[in-house]
Amino acid sequence: MDVTPDLLGAFPLLKPLPNELLTELAVMCTAEKFSRRGIVIDPEASADSICFLFEGRLQGVDFTIDGREVGLFFVEPGDFCGEIVLFDEISQTNYVIALSQSLVVKVPRSKLKSIMLEFPSIMNTLGNKLASRVRYLTYQRALLAIPNIQQRVCCQLWMLCKDSRHDAQPGPEAEIANPPTHLEIANMLSISRESVTRVFQTLQNRQIVKRNGPSSLIITHPNKLKALAEDSNGSGDT
Repeated sequence: MDVTPDLLGAFPLLKPLPNELLTELAVMCTAEKFSRRGIVIDPEASADSICFLFEGRLQGVDFTIDGREVGLFFVEPGDFCGEIVLFDEISQTNYVIALSQSLVVKVPRSKLKSIMLEFPSIMNTLGNKLASRVRYLTYQRALLAIPNIQQRVCCQLWMLCKDSRHDAQPGPEAEIANPPTHLEIANMLSISRESVTRVFQTLQNRQIVKRNGPSSLIITHPNKLKALAEDSNGSGDT
C-alpha cells in the first residue's frame, strides 16, 4: 500500500499540515501490515520512526522480571505511538503489539521532529498526548496497589467509561466501544483472566454492565460502577 498525502491527512495530528508538506512527507513514509501479536515497536530496535495506526488495534505492553505480560495502553485507529523519541532521541520505553490485523504508517522520526519544531500546533498536540499517557500510566500503576480485585476491575472499567464519555460525571448509560477482552484487562491489572470473568459475572447479575455484541460494552448504571470503583469493600453502597 502506497502512502499518499490524503492518507497522511486522515490522521488528526497531521491534518493541519499544508498539502505540499504532506506530499513531501508521504514519499518518506512506509505502510506495514501486522498480524495479531505482531511486534510493531520493539524497544531493543532502533527508534527511527513514529507509528500511526490506520486500521486495527494496538497495545503497549511491558514484561515483569518473571516474564509476565503487563498491558499498558491501547492505540486506536487515527492515533499514534512511539512519540517519546521525538523528545529525548534515546529509545522506545515499551513494546507495542497488534491486537488484531493492523495497518501501520511509519513516519520518519527526524522529519516529524523538524515538523513539530516548525508548527507549534503539532508540538502542542504531541506534548498533550505525551502528558496524557504519563497520567494514564501513573493511574494504571496506582490500580495495581488496590488489594480488592473487584474494585480494581471496576476502577479500570470506570476509567474506560470516562474516556468514552469525555467527562468524569456519572449519568445515563455509556458505551465502551471495542472494549478490551477479559485477558487484556487481566494483563493490565496483573490478575488472572478468571478473576476478571468473575467480576464481570457479578456486574452483569447486578445489571451494571451488558454486552451489545462483541465490539460494544454498555455501562447501564455508570453511577453504580463508580461507587464500586470507590468502595474497597465491594458493596457499592452510596
